[in-house]
Formats: sequence, C-alpha cells, structure tokens
Amino acid sequence: MRIVLLGAPGSGKGTQAALLVKELGLPHISTGELLRSAVKAGSALGLQAKGVMDRGELVSDEIMLGLIEERLSRPDIGGGFILDGYPRNLVQAEALDDLLNRLEQPVEEALQIDVDVEMVIARIAKRAAEEGRSDDTEETVRKRMEVYAAQTAPVVDYYAGKGVLSRVLGEGSIEEVFQRIKGVLQMRSEA
Repeated sequence: MRIVLLGAPGSGKGTQAALLVKELGLPHISTGELLRSAVKAGSALGLQAKGVMDRGELVSDEIMLGLIEERLSRPDIGGGFILDGYPRNLVQAEALDDLLNRLEQPVEEALQIDVDVEMVIARIAKRAAEEGRSDDTEETVRKRMEVYAAQTAPVVDYYAGKGVLSRVLGEGSIEEVFQRIKGVLQMRSEA
C-alpha cells in the first residue's frame, strides 16, 4: 500500500508512521531523514541541499522531489511505502502525483490525522519541556499551525478530490489512534 500521512505539526504523524512500519512492513520515507542521509552521503542532490541549508534557506521542491524519486527507485518500495512530511503544499502534491504516476505507483491512501489546535500546542509544549527544546515555544507552534492551515491544509482537499483521503481523529492514546488508522486501512484494502 502506498500511503501519504498528513496532519498538523504535533499531530503524531511520525509516531504513527513508526507503528505502521512495524505493522505493515513498509518502508518509512521521511523527508527530513532523506535530507540528512543525502547530505551525509554527499550525493549530488545532497550537496545541493547542503548548500541551500547552509545559506539558511528552505530546500527547493525540485531538490526534495529528486530525493524522493531516488528513494522510490530502491527495490524495497515494490510493496508500497509510508510517506511522512511531504507533500506540504499543493504544488508538491501535484508534482508528487506526477512522479508516482510516472513510476506507476500512485498514492492509494492519504491519511489525515485530525487534532485540535490547542491540544497540539499543549502536546508540543510538553514535548519541548521533556526534551529541553527551546524552539517549541507557544508562539512558534502557533505560527507553524498558521503556515499549516495556509499551505498544507489545501493538500487534504486535493486528496479528497482524488477519492483517496481518509480522516482519523488524532486524539486519545497512541494505541487508540493507531487502532483507528488500522481500521481505515482495512476498509481501504477491502474496497
């Protein structure tokens, strides 16, 4: 199954992706990890990305899509994948679809983890305190939520229009959310 995980910052995408990897045996493609690995390996795209990041800029959609394409060319992708952290905007969603259609591996499930904004702020504040992260202030989290609402939320509508979107309530225990996700995936596979 080819799954795109969507959700606001702090919605639990990474946590749920890790559980899905164990449950389904699919590779987890995290854009952050792709970037770190490419930079560390010194690949052509990694060197381009490093130059951009060293200047304090965001890595372009073109570089990110190139990294994703490289990762999707590996043999372990044959049974599907879990993509987390991409696409973040409508342009990326359309480019990803073009790539996946070219590779004859279209998205089968776009899974939106819905959470209450105030709950996310509390969750991230708790995580910041536990991990000693000073970058996760209430102000920065609220700003990320605004960016998410403006840029990433339209991706949810895009996948809904394609008939592959499912929404899952991201509140409750990690296991409760995971059981909801498994139920949605079971229904999708039976359809």
